[in-house]
Amino acid sequence: MAKCATCGKATAFGHNRSFSLRATNRKFKPNLQKVTVMQNGRMVKQVLCAKCIKTLSKSVA
Repeated sequence: MAKCATCGKATAFGHNRSFSLRATNRKFKPNLQKVTVMQNGRMVKQVLCAKCIKTLSKSVA
């Protein structure tokens, strides 16, 4: 299962609720993306969620 390399965010599980309140299973998938990041002076490919990519770009700029 895919996970964010920094925060560990992964697929969460829950229920769809219909009008009659019948519960069926569903997944909540995070917005994971493969990005190249500078780490210890080297370019490293990582799987990060969109929120972590956003905070990394804020700290660099």
